[in-house]
Amino acid sequence: MTSTTSPSSEKIQPQLRSVRPSDAEALCAIFNMPGFRSGTLRMPFEMVEQVERRIAKSGQETTWIVAELDGKVVGHGSLVAQSSPRRSHIGEINIGLDDAFVGKGIGSAILGALLDVADNWRALKRVELTVYADNEPAVRLYTSHGFEVEGRHVKAGFTDGQYHDLLSMARLRF
Repeated sequence: MTSTTSPSSEKIQPQLRSVRPSDAEALCAIFNMPGFRSGTLRMPFEMVEQVERRIAKSGQETTWIVAELDGKVVGHGSLVAQSSPRRSHIGEINIGLDDAFVGKGIGSAILGALLDVADNWRALKRVELTVYADNEPAVRLYTSHGFEVEGRHVKAGFTDGQYHDLLSMARLRF
C-alpha cells in the first residue's frame, strides 16, 4: 500500500497552528482522500459531524495541529499523552496529509512540531506510532526523526480488500 503520490524535491514550509472547530470540513475532505485513507486504519466516507465531535472531545492530553498553505488546510497531526499515571511518560502520534502534498516536507514540519511539544512541553520519554509496513515514505519520515521499528504485526491491517503488515515504531528519550 505504498503512496501513489511521487515525492518531489520541492520542500514547502507550512503555517502550523492549533486545530479549530471550523477545520472539520477541510480535515474531513483530507480524511476521505484515497491516498490518505489507504495509509490509515480509518474507514471510508467519514462524515464532517464525526470530525467535529473528535475536535470537540480533544482534551488537555491532546495536541492537535494543522498545516496551512495560503489559508488552506493541507495536513494535520496529533500527539496524545497517555492519561494513566504509570504510562504518563508516553505519547502517541498520528499524522496525515492532503494527497497532493505528500513528499514536500509538510509531514516533517508537523512531526517536528509535535516532537518539540513531546520533548519540551510534556517531557515525554516515549513517543509511539503505528504505520503500514509498505508505506515507505512514512517509514522514512519517522526514521529520519529518530523512530525505530519495535515490532511487526503480521496482517494486522485491512485495506483495499487485502491484509497488510503494520509496524510499531517508537522514539525513546531516556
